[in-house]
Amino acid sequence: MVAGIGHNSGRVDEPGQSWRKYVWTKARKDLMPTLPIEVVRLRVRRAAELGLPYKTYAGIRACTGHDLIGFLFSNNALQVLRDGQEMPVDRAARLGALVRADRTGVAHRPVTPTYLGGLSGLDRAFAAPAFNQSWSAMRDQVRAIVTAQGQPADRFVIVGDTAFEREWAEAARTAGYLQADAFFA
Repeated sequence: MVAGIGHNSGRVDEPGQSWRKYVWTKARKDLMPTLPIEVVRLRVRRAAELGLPYKTYAGIRACTGHDLIGFLFSNNALQVLRDGQEMPVDRAARLGALVRADRTGVAHRPVTPTYLGGLSGLDRAFAAPAFNQSWSAMRDQVRAIVTAQGQPADRFVIVGDTAFEREWAEAARTAGYLQADAFFA
């Protein structure tokens, strides 16, 4: 098929395009702060303590302006689907390797918070919001879980395995959401 009259075939030959590209590139570079190497080293070390790639950690930190202090793990992310089931060894080891980070479990039924909180690697556990709760009720419940530690929600990341759990992060305005497969990879 041949392009019709007036069609540019996908080329961008606007006058001044290279100048606009230069100006925007320079403006973006000027906007980004230049951090001293010592600060970058501290942040790389902190990302390693949290078990996150530096790029992920830096992105979360840039969006919130705060350091991360903890994670909320759904029982789905931990692959614990019923009481009496053990967490896979690799996931328990990954939780145990976190340094200076709160590790809170969030239990969907039929898993109970008491059982989930007793598993190695978690500091505590709470009941998950019900699937039929309103957005505001879900927001309030997730915020109550996070603020039980006396910290703002934007200092915690939710690690989950379903779209419903991703909504928790949006509703409670946490620092973000990580897919369980990516976190435990």
